[in-house]
Amino acid sequence: METRSNHVLVGAVVLILLAVLALFIVWLARLGGGNEREYDIFFKQSVDGLSPGSSVSFSGVPSGQVKDIQFWKPDPSLVRVRISVKPDVPILEGTTASIQGSFTGPSTVQLDGAVKGAPPIACPVEHPRAACPLGVPVIPTKQGGLGALLSSAPKLLERISTLTERLSDLLGDKNQDSIRGILANTNRLTKSLADRGPEIAATLAETRQAIEKAATAAEQIGNLAQTTNGVLSENVKPTIANLNETISAAKKSMQTLDATIGDARPGLQAFSKTTVPEVGQLVQDLREMALALTSVSQKLDQGGASSLLGAPKLPDYKGKK
Repeated sequence: METRSNHVLVGAVVLILLAVLALFIVWLARLGGGNEREYDIFFKQSVDGLSPGSSVSFSGVPSGQVKDIQFWKPDPSLVRVRISVKPDVPILEGTTASIQGSFTGPSTVQLDGAVKGAPPIACPVEHPRAACPLGVPVIPTKQGGLGALLSSAPKLLERISTLTERLSDLLGDKNQDSIRGILANTNRLTKSLADRGPEIAATLAETRQAIEKAATAAEQIGNLAQTTNGVLSENVKPTIANLNETISAAKKSMQTLDATIGDARPGLQAFSKTTVPEVGQLVQDLREMALALTSVSQKLDQGGASSLLGAPKLPDYKGKK
């Protein structure tokens, strides 16, 4: 009974010592990594080859490790990778992160692009949740050389496969016959052109001469236009000037005639209202006098002067027997 109690006591003491040792190791680990800085990286590409504990390097220099890899729930197309780096690593504005793939080993996170004099990447004082959604600064990403090639390889292979299928359809039996016919026709055409070489050369020479004659004719037309412009400027301009003077004089004459008619208008109105009616009355009186004179002359012709002095003589009356 006592032996069994001793074994239980020894086991309990050993377990307590192991727990204290584990806590001491964790404390040392925290103490050694307490000065490390953490950053989040949101990758839109595949993170194949990365795992917690993967190496993080800055310009090829080992600088930290990957702490955690998780899906980003607000946007399932993004993968959040949290890294921790040494305090002396220059993570400044302009630093970018990429995945450096390898055919022989695990992938690593590559940091580069620090600019001299730039401030360090940190969470802003105003609206920190927008720039640092999980409370740590975010390093922007860029496509890595091999990583980008590996991520785009499936699409590239698919496009190559599609291109191969289309080339196979294009180079089918029917199309090959058509291509042979096109090549044969092209050969015949080139042979015909080679045989007609002298004629083509003669045609080109005639065309060159026609172009030269056209240039000469254009130059002559230009000279004629200049001469015509000179004649117009020397002969037509004086005539136009005289015509302008004549038109000005005619305008002045019309203005004078309008003024004269305006001055004579009151006299014309008086003549039409007073003199014209009197003249009409005079004409009527003359017409009546002419009628009276005509009547007198008829009486003189019929009865003589006595007809003007007394009544006409009655005819003799003869009684019945």
